[in-house]
Amino acid sequence: MNASSTLASSDPQTALANLPADGTAQACWASVAARDPGADGRFVYAVRTTGVYCRPSCPSRTARRENVCFFPTAALAQAAGFRACRRCRPDVAPLAVRQTDAVAAACRALEDSSSGIALAELARSAGLSPYHFHRVFKRSTGLTPKAYFTAVRDRRIQAALATAASVTDAIYAAGFNSAGRFYERGSAALGMAPRAYRGGGAGQAIRFAVEPCSLGFVIVAATARGICGIELGDAQAALVQRLEQRFPNAAFAPADAQFCGWVQQVLGYIELPRGLLDLPLDIQGTVFQRRVWEALRAIPAGSTVSYGHLAAAIGRPGAVRAVARACASNPVAVAVPCHRVVRGNGDLAGYRWGLERKAEMLRREAGQDA
Repeated sequence: MNASSTLASSDPQTALANLPADGTAQACWASVAARDPGADGRFVYAVRTTGVYCRPSCPSRTARRENVCFFPTAALAQAAGFRACRRCRPDVAPLAVRQTDAVAAACRALEDSSSGIALAELARSAGLSPYHFHRVFKRSTGLTPKAYFTAVRDRRIQAALATAASVTDAIYAAGFNSAGRFYERGSAALGMAPRAYRGGGAGQAIRFAVEPCSLGFVIVAATARGICGIELGDAQAALVQRLEQRFPNAAFAPADAQFCGWVQQVLGYIELPRGLLDLPLDIQGTVFQRRVWEALRAIPAGSTVSYGHLAAAIGRPGAVRAVARACASNPVAVAVPCHRVVRGNGDLAGYRWGLERKAEMLRREAGQDA
């Protein structure tokens, strides 16, 4: 007995018994009629006249409403005698889920690798072409596979320098196959020479300035590579103390003309925040933190996003709390605009430099008058 004869006289509402709370027949049909990909995974629909069940987003010709019934899962549709559509493949995970799983597997492989993995090998494991896999990976993580592994290795060298018996031991422990390979880009990973990093900034020259602004005081600090700190506060001494705690063994050098120009750019941006504060940055963080900070720099001035939206944007929708922690760890106020992240209901949430400053920055970016 086929599906059409089995269900031809049955009540279509029976199949809806276990659908999600909003999965009424009317709502399900609206999703099918719109071919809504957002409804995929919530239910499937079956067509009595063909004996086939499909995803809501299936591109096949839309069936007549009276011939359609709905099931909360593919398994129930199959148990009722329907077979899976060959076009939309409702019996396998949605494409977006399969791609997310493939990227997650590639990330785990890169994090476990000591020397990196070729793009072609990663793509082959994911069942995609190298070109397509490269696009999917970057869309999900915000980084290319090569950049992701570079960030993983940078994190390793930072951790190894803190515990290894020597700099050379740390270099090999981090996965560099020669000291020469590390020194080709070691400063890019650390922002300073490895021995200086290992010694809490020993021998590193850091320029800084504390200036009054309309938000209180701002301290700007920079290494030879770029800005390493921008903080806001009420007292100059407290700002300087926090900088000294970050780099307890660094040498603090006088400002030069280039650095003074950077300070003026920061001050100007605080007063009139437009576009992106385009300064060279020298900030270190975990792979996850870097992804969050990069996503923050993509939020236009005058716009806000929720922590949930930001988590989804970096391909980690379940990591909302981790995203919030990464925002709180941001060492460069306004240059990485963590003030543009709000709660899901639009309310302001934590800001390490004070909610009043956050509200004022958002007001200025919106172009409102005081």
